[in-house]
Amino acid sequence: MGASSLLLSVLLLVSVSLSSSHNITDILSGFPEYSLFNSYLTQTKLCDEINSRQTITCLVLPNAAMSSLAGKHPLSVIKNALSLLVLLDYYDTSKLHDISKGTTLTTTLYQTTGNAAGNLGFVNITDLKGGKVGFGSAAPGSKLDSSYTKSVKQIPYNISVLEINAPIIVPGILTAPAPSASDVNITALLEKHGCKIFASLIQSSGVLKVYQSAMDKGLTLFAPSDEAFKAPGAPDLSKLSNAEVVTLLQYHALAGYTPIGTLKTTKTPISTLATNGAGKYDLTVKTAGDSVTLDTGVDSSRVADTVIDNTPVCIFTVDNILLPSELFGKSPSPAPAPEPVSSPTPTPAVSPSPAPVAVEAPGPSAISPPAPAISSPASSPADAPAAEAENSTAGSGAVDLRAPALWKTLVTVSAAFVAWAYFS
Repeated sequence: MGASSLLLSVLLLVSVSLSSSHNITDILSGFPEYSLFNSYLTQTKLCDEINSRQTITCLVLPNAAMSSLAGKHPLSVIKNALSLLVLLDYYDTSKLHDISKGTTLTTTLYQTTGNAAGNLGFVNITDLKGGKVGFGSAAPGSKLDSSYTKSVKQIPYNISVLEINAPIIVPGILTAPAPSASDVNITALLEKHGCKIFASLIQSSGVLKVYQSAMDKGLTLFAPSDEAFKAPGAPDLSKLSNAEVVTLLQYHALAGYTPIGTLKTTKTPISTLATNGAGKYDLTVKTAGDSVTLDTGVDSSRVADTVIDNTPVCIFTVDNILLPSELFGKSPSPAPAPEPVSSPTPTPAVSPSPAPVAVEAPGPSAISPPAPAISSPASSPADAPAAEAENSTAGSGAVDLRAPALWKTLVTVSAAFVAWAYFS
């Protein structure tokens, strides 16, 4: 009974883990009344950030309310306003009406961007009289600008989608100036964040102009730290041609705005500014929890820090120089030729040993001293236990190799037994 209960618990945990993923755009695609809201989640890349988090509540606006917000403000402002509607906790209808002391402050995605001063990235949720729930800024003196309307979709306790009737307004969030590409000083930002060597290289090579020309439509930059250039195994750039240096620096940038949330949800190789007909020059993203690693095929590097995330520009620091396989891929070293089982050339030995005897002897004898021509009766019983022990060891190894398949079979049979016992 104990084993059955344990197995059932494991199966339940597996089913929970398999169901703990969500796609906000897919969820909202079935509700045309939120089509405008859904569109802006995609344009601002907030959908990727929402999908990368395990527990979240999304407060959605119907088309009329979203239109009044989107029609008056640039994309960067809209992104901040929508970030304030993404709560980093799970709330459904029952939890909204069961708030301790009737009111609480909850963290939003806006608080994680670094753009929110103080507690401006928190939202006040208050259970009002008459069954209503109000939402407002956590800033002192702020009003409850928005009200809960209805529940849209829940995947407990993974994601909850609730409709509210109006945006939540934080002081200054709608009046922030829209960033311009010309306002972003790439080299100054890189130098400030410990990437002086990389900043110098992009200036001297002329690649800085390539970055700047791409910024208006979107740019994502992965800048190696100064330590990366000094690390053991770092390439000697003086051995590269000018064209190869330019290609290497372009390999560290993407054409388009790709924030960390988008990187976390990326499943296919991504092209870089170096990508052309002569080579792929792509990157593969690997995610483990909140850690994001870029794999080049030659090496890999962790995305260490965010320098700036301001639509449409995103700059990260990375721990290592990204080395494209097209420039740094090494041909595999020729493997040493396997030693032949029998060689026509006799191997020199200290004492003469007939080669034919060594080759033709059975397995155990191949590593044992040559047996005398006439075996004594006492030697046969001594050899038998050795062979028996060897067979036992080989058998034990075979079982170990089959252990995963055996375990899967046991789990399948046990699961069937638990299901039969439960429904009987």
